[in-house]
Amino acid sequence: MTVAGVFVLLVNDHLLKQAWPGFVTGKLSDVAGLMVAPALLALLFWRRADLAATLLTGALFTLVKSTETGAEAASQVWTLVAGPSRVLADPTDLLALPALALAWWVRGRSLHTHSPKWRIIAAMPLTVLAVAATSAVHMPAAEFVEVDGDRIVVHVSGGQDQISRDGGATWSESDRATADEPRRPQSAACVPMQATRCYRVVPGRMAVQQSDDGGDSWRPSWTTSDDDRERLRRTYSGSHDRHSMGLAAVPRPGGHVVVVANGLDGILVRDVQGTWRRVGWPGQAAEQAATVDVSLERSVALFLAACMLFGGVGAGVRQFHRVYTGFAVFACLGLFGIVAEAALLDHDAFGVVVLGGVAAALGTLACLVLAFGGRARPVTAAVGVGGAPLVFAAVYLPFHGWAGGAPDAYEVAVVIAAVLTALVLVAGAALIRNDAGRSGP
Repeated sequence: MTVAGVFVLLVNDHLLKQAWPGFVTGKLSDVAGLMVAPALLALLFWRRADLAATLLTGALFTLVKSTETGAEAASQVWTLVAGPSRVLADPTDLLALPALALAWWVRGRSLHTHSPKWRIIAAMPLTVLAVAATSAVHMPAAEFVEVDGDRIVVHVSGGQDQISRDGGATWSESDRATADEPRRPQSAACVPMQATRCYRVVPGRMAVQQSDDGGDSWRPSWTTSDDDRERLRRTYSGSHDRHSMGLAAVPRPGGHVVVVANGLDGILVRDVQGTWRRVGWPGQAAEQAATVDVSLERSVALFLAACMLFGGVGAGVRQFHRVYTGFAVFACLGLFGIVAEAALLDHDAFGVVVLGGVAAALGTLACLVLAFGGRARPVTAAVGVGGAPLVFAAVYLPFHGWAGGAPDAYEVAVVIAAVLTALVLVAGAALIRNDAGRSGP
């Protein structure tokens, strides 16, 4: 039944959701996920613990779907595991909870079959592929700015308009009262009652220029940094609205403000003091905004973590060392094929991912058998198992922080990742060497 649930996830999330997004395909995905999750979660327990796994699945699903805190936590975790992701709280998804009863019934029947756990393990590569599917989401884009009395309205395609009544300091969402009509954004504007001060967006770029002589000459007023441009490129790869699209200049007490419709990046505001601030997407619109793609860095982190795992265990194998090393390399390359192909290739890499999953599963099972058969030393095995998540965190977290702006420079993230990874590897090597010295030949 686990394999059947995985098949439903594959077909629904990779095909049906793309063709017919909506209530039915969304709930079908929840039902299939609840059918598969308890069996996979039970693998984390030393002994068979189906009831605990089922109850824990239901509790976590309820927390994620009924609270904003749970949804945000799930988004962060799933982003670390499967790339930029957004999990939304939706209480109607709790209608899928009865699927846990069916999963419990099917799991109970598997007690009378041979090696049900190994069936689940064999299905895990397909499961990883199935749950990594993403739904087609139309990203909002700020297209043009309109001034209506004391209101500043940023019109948004694919989302709710943003309205400010205090000169761009705060924003609220509002559905459009009238149907959309084709409208050309205002790309340049002069400050009312101050005709010599003008602003304009730079065609094809996310940048604003300023003129102090009524438009005779222009100079840069705001532009993105190199790192910000790289974040935008990774966030909206393949999209065409990665540039400033329109603006408006509004007089305010003490000066004037400028509000820019910054396309997919949301709203940009210059306050009366002359300070530019990227507002982005305030309120619920932030839920639809895309996140920076650091899948390549995550792929490297997973690959190095797998090397740490297999290398640590293999350092303590007393027999079959060469055979173990060969299967370890086979498993690591298969894992790298799973996590890296989608990041490195522009076309569909389904076949390569499946082959990589098979290689990783077979290599891992062979290494597990050889580690027990070769009487691997417990300390070195513990170093490998414990060091793998530390290596992943050391490599990936600095880039995850860079995606959020801290650190601001990509080069700094590279240095931090290299230093942290080196510390983990040196500590692991020291523990393995110390254990080898105590164990003797």
